[in-house]
Amino acid sequence: MARDALTSVELRAVSGLASLYGLRMLGLFMVLPVMPLLLQEYEGATPLAIGLVIGIYGFTQALLQLPFGWLSDRFGRKPLIYAGLVVFALGSLVAATADSLLMLTLGRALQGAGAIASVLMALLADLTRDERRTQAMATVGISIGLAFIVAMAAGPWLAGWLGLSGLFWLTALLSVFGMLLVWRWVPSPMQQRRHLDAGIDPARLKDVVRHPQLLRLDLSILLLHLLLTGIFLAVPLLLQQAGWTLNQHGWIYLLTMLLGFFTMIPLIIIGEKGRKMKAMLLLAVGLLLVSLLIMTSSLSWLLLPGLWIFFTGFNLLEASLPSLISKQAPVAAKGTAMGVYSTSQFLGAFVGGVAGGWVLTHWDATGVLFGAAVLCGLWLVLLLGFQPPRHLSSRVFSLQVAATELPALREQLLAVPGVVEVVLLAEESAGYLKLDRQQLDEALLDSLLERQG
Repeated sequence: MARDALTSVELRAVSGLASLYGLRMLGLFMVLPVMPLLLQEYEGATPLAIGLVIGIYGFTQALLQLPFGWLSDRFGRKPLIYAGLVVFALGSLVAATADSLLMLTLGRALQGAGAIASVLMALLADLTRDERRTQAMATVGISIGLAFIVAMAAGPWLAGWLGLSGLFWLTALLSVFGMLLVWRWVPSPMQQRRHLDAGIDPARLKDVVRHPQLLRLDLSILLLHLLLTGIFLAVPLLLQQAGWTLNQHGWIYLLTMLLGFFTMIPLIIIGEKGRKMKAMLLLAVGLLLVSLLIMTSSLSWLLLPGLWIFFTGFNLLEASLPSLISKQAPVAAKGTAMGVYSTSQFLGAFVGGVAGGWVLTHWDATGVLFGAAVLCGLWLVLLLGFQPPRHLSSRVFSLQVAATELPALREQLLAVPGVVEVVLLAEESAGYLKLDRQQLDEALLDSLLERQG
């Protein structure tokens, strides 16, 4: 087998866990574009109550994601994954059989309480070699993006056929399928350990949340998902008012999201290759601002180009922000920084649902979009002070030397041109590097790593 190829165990781990991530995304987001329309028939269906139903999963997920990760270090990955999927399925059943907004809110809260995202990433790290982990995590990221597109498009189509209750029944079935996937397909690790690039270290939380540049990125993902959840209290109503049926909503989301994805690709290449990531961040938020103003127009056909521009900015930020977190975080705190980032994302979804519902209570759907545009303006001001990180890449490798030899190995690695930061952990049998690829003597680095032991 080629040195860089995934092993059969790694292929099963990556395919199984990427699929599980995707199934959870489908379950959570299929209902996002339809609930503002289908919940209006419930007693007490105020905009604020509907916003709470939509966003409450983000609160419980943000609250429990880090504890789930810590518990998995003690009790094992798969037991916590099974527990989370059972809670997620239970929440789906509660929502499927709900006859009131209160029970729907409880069901959505339980869905979010199955907060296994950090556990899935830790299991992925347990089952992949250090040098293949970045590739594995990128595959999971792609599955999440694809699942989001499918969920937004399929939600309106399936809701027209199954109704809202049927969507939740389908979500419960997907949870059961996810458990079967973990049982029969995803391998069990021979050993589990903490990983700097995938685990969360409580001792480093304080430093991560105080880091001014990481804080700007955490606030950015919070604001992005606040906007997504908030405006999707308004957009389905505006599409309905423009005369489009629920089934047509699915085609509109599919078209505009795909256009946004393909428009984003050259922009992310310019940002990464041209090292203009701050400019791309500002451009992305600017696109969100412009799209929101376009969608406030009285010309209903402008909703389509508005959504295209919105999803271009959204996709650009979704692709850029995790990369910037990875580059900005100290190598010993990368996993912790990603954990805080994910928690901020879920918290943003909760705040967006509640805030969007409150605005819709006092104004109309256009008022929600105007409010979101004002928030984008403030966000641009926040990003003006952002200092882009050095354009560094990460590399993880397996340690094959005794603990007593680590200091000497560290000095040898730091002497290699282009090696900026080195962390060696005997308890993980892993080394973590930050590299400047423009200055790196890759042949010397490879030779040094191959000569270990």
